[in-house]
Amino acid sequence: MAKTKKAKHEKALKKEEKRRAQAAEEDRRPGGASADEVGLDFARAWVTFPDPADDEQIFRCDLTWLTSRWTCIFGSGCQGIQAGRADDGCCTLGAHFSDEEDEERVAQHVARLTPDVWQHHDVGTTSGWIEEDEDGDRQTRRWQGSCIFQNRPGFAAGAGCSLHTLALREGREPLETKPDVCWQLPVRRTYDWIDRPDDTQILQVTIGEYDRRGWGPGGHDLHWWCTSATSAHGAGDPVYVSYKPELTELMGKEGYDRLVELCEERLAATLPMAPHPADPAPREKPADPAQEK
Repeated sequence: MAKTKKAKHEKALKKEEKRRAQAAEEDRRPGGASADEVGLDFARAWVTFPDPADDEQIFRCDLTWLTSRWTCIFGSGCQGIQAGRADDGCCTLGAHFSDEEDEERVAQHVARLTPDVWQHHDVGTTSGWIEEDEDGDRQTRRWQGSCIFQNRPGFAAGAGCSLHTLALREGREPLETKPDVCWQLPVRRTYDWIDRPDDTQILQVTIGEYDRRGWGPGGHDLHWWCTSATSAHGAGDPVYVSYKPELTELMGKEGYDRLVELCEERLAATLPMAPHPADPAPREKPADPAQEK
């Protein structure tokens, strides 16, 4: 992915940070995070490695997060980012497009949505599914308090994103049909130019957890956030496995393959350093019968 394209994606994520921070301020919750969430500050294990496909950049990856057992629990205990709107999950505010290409790609998939897949098909097709924010940036339209593509509980095709449902029905990955900012969360990708002692520079691409701080100051006042919630940890597969399509898109195949090797090395350790505190307690590995004789 070209660096200019990456920058546009980051702009859209920054816009989402601002919007969700504003929503958090409007929905200020005394006491901060829920009792379900662990704190933000704990030991993390990071690994840095060269991008096998680009000698001008390196990856810095949070192995604590990527080997954690987090999973999306939308519709199965998700409390939502805004009080009183648990059914929205993190879709209350709609989604900004990263650029014209992102919008055009989504539009191609919207054109295939039918009333049996998209609850608000009539509204979206007659009066539009895009709106502009106060800065003139384009995003998916909000309808009745949430993203217009979000099917509400009780809809025959099921609650949740209609673009996500479309992808699953067609045998696609949801990242193909949804706006960029939607499928990237809760993985956070950031960029930093690193000055080296020999007067050279290299681009450091960080892959980590999108925790409350990722949303800016207002993130501390979100009603609830899943990555630190114990109720959202306990999945069968670690994040680097369950998010393979998304991480491959963010890092490239060669970068992702190298990440897998490093994650597997970490999990192979008897007691991996710095586990995610929201994960369930690790099970003791069964003793080797041969060693007991």
